[in-house]
Amino acid sequence: MPSYDFALILSRPLYEDELDPLFDRTYGAVTVSIISEPQHAERRGNASCTWPGATLAVAIMEVVGHVEESAPGLHVLQVEADPLLTIRDIAERVGRSLDSVRHAITGARGTTGFPSSEMSTAGHRLWRWSKVAAWYGLDDPQLIEAKPTVQAINGWLALRDVVPDVAPAPEEITSALSLVIPHVA
Repeated sequence: MPSYDFALILSRPLYEDELDPLFDRTYGAVTVSIISEPQHAERRGNASCTWPGATLAVAIMEVVGHVEESAPGLHVLQVEADPLLTIRDIAERVGRSLDSVRHAITGARGTTGFPSSEMSTAGHRLWRWSKVAAWYGLDDPQLIEAKPTVQAINGWLALRDVVPDVAPAPEEITSALSLVIPHVA
C-alpha cells in the first residue's frame, strides 16, 4: 500500500491536551501546530503527515476523521498534497547527494533555473515538490493523482462548512474519486 504526503489546514491549532487522543488514533504519525493559551485559538492550525492508503483520497479522509475526532470543535478547512521539502528531502526523492542538490540550487554546476524556494522556516528553505520534480524531469504518479483529488476534497470541505446537510459522507467522496481518478490522472 502506498504512503502519501499531505498537509491539512485546520480551523485552529490543537491544545496540548488534545494531543494524546490524536497520538492514540494516529500512532504519532501526524504532526500538528499546538497552542497552550486560548487567545491563540483564533489562528489557523496545520497538520502534516505521511499516511498509507489505497488511494490519496482514502489516506486524506482517514486523517481528516482522526484529527477532527481528536479535537472537538476543530475542522479541517483545506488539504494540500504537494509537499514542501528541505534540501535533504529533495536529495532523498531524486536519489542524489546533498551536495549535488546544493549545486543544482545555486547553479554552480550544470543546468541553471532551479525553482525558487517557497518559504523559509527556522533558517531552512523549503521547495515545492511539484516544481522540483518537473525541474529534474521526474514524473511522480502521486502528484498526478494529487491535483484532482485535492481539488475534489477541498470542494467537499468547503461544501461541508457552508451547507453541511447536503455534503456527502467521506466514503461517498472516496468511492467517487476511485472511479474517476484513473481516467483524469
